Amino acid sequence: MYWAFYDMSRLPTGEYVTEETSPDGKYTVKVYVTNGGATVPYAIRGELVFNQENNKTKNIYWNYKEDTVIITWTDNDTVVINGHTLNVPKDKFNFRQQ
Repeated sequence: MYWAFYDMSRLPTGEYVTEETSPDGKYTVKVYVTNGGATVPYAIRGELVFNQENNKTKNIYWNYKEDTVIITWTDNDTVVINGHTLNVPKDKFNFRQQ
């Protein structure tokens, strides 16, 4: 059940919007907007890139009814995406689990 409804590795790719790199250059958050079609609102997907680990990636942000994004790094390991504070790489925000 988790795999079918909550697994963030199965999210749609979306169209690239922007990216921001952590102050120490260790991480980059890339953001994509997805269009679910005529009856489904836009959603934002945030992907964490591990710059020092061969650019390995991990989805850390998925929020529904958003089509714009504001990303702010508060320190080397803390990013705020549209008001949601995440301590990377362990935290993630998934509207389906809130």
